[in-house]
Amino acid sequence: MLPISLARTANGPCTCGVNPVQALRSWAAVLLLLVVTGGWASAQRTTRIHISDGFDFPVGKPSADGYYKARGMRLRPPVHFGEDWNGRGGGNTDLGDPVYAISNGIVVWAYDVKAGWGNVAIIRHAYRDPATGQVKHCDSLYGHLREMDVKVGQEVKRGDKIGTIGTNRGMYAAHLHFEIRHDLSVGMQRNSVPRDLTHWADPTTFIERYRRLNKEWGKQRVPVGTFKEYAGHRGL
Repeated sequence: MLPISLARTANGPCTCGVNPVQALRSWAAVLLLLVVTGGWASAQRTTRIHISDGFDFPVGKPSADGYYKARGMRLRPPVHFGEDWNGRGGGNTDLGDPVYAISNGIVVWAYDVKAGWGNVAIIRHAYRDPATGQVKHCDSLYGHLREMDVKVGQEVKRGDKIGTIGTNRGMYAAHLHFEIRHDLSVGMQRNSVPRDLTHWADPTTFIERYRRLNKEWGKQRVPVGTFKEYAGHRGL
C-alpha cells in the first residue's frame, strides 16, 4: 500500500500537504522498493535445505577406499576443472560402481546432456565455515554417470547413492568426473567465470578442509535459479 501522501488523484499522485520535493523522494523510495522486492525485477529465489555436517569423497565412501585420483584440477591450460576418479582395478572394473552425495544438499541439476558429458548431477550445499562462522554455499558436480538415481529438487544426505560410474556411452574408460564450485552460477557454462579459486574449489583440498563440521538441526536458505540454460534445461 502506498503512503497516504501518494494516493492517486485524477491528475496523478496527490501531494496535498506535502512538499513536492518530499513527494518525489517518496516516489523514488517506492520505485526502489519495487525493484528490490521483485515488483519489477525478479528477486532471487531460495529454498531451505539441511546444512552440511561434513564432506566425504564421492566414491568408496567415505574415504575413497579402492579408488584413486587419476587426474586432478588444473585451472591453467590444459584446463581440467575437477578430478577424475577411477577404481584401482583399472580399465572398466569400476563401471556401475556407486557414486555418493558428498554432503547434505539439494539436487539442482540431473539431466542427460549427451555430447561429452552424458548424465550429469549437480548438488547444492550449505555449510558453516568454522574459520568465520559464516554460512557459505557450493555446488558439487558428478559427470559421465551410467545411471542417475536422483531428480531435480530432491534433497539428499551425505553418503546417499545418487548414481553409478559410467563411460558416457563408451566415449571414455569408466570414471567419475567430479567438481566443486564456489560460484553458484556456473552450472554447465564452465567458461562463464574466471578460472581461479574464488570461483572454483580443488575438490580434495575442500573435502579434507571441511571433512567434519558441527551438526546443526535447522535448515538454511540457498539460492536457486542461478543457472543459464544448457541443452534445453535450466535446472532448479
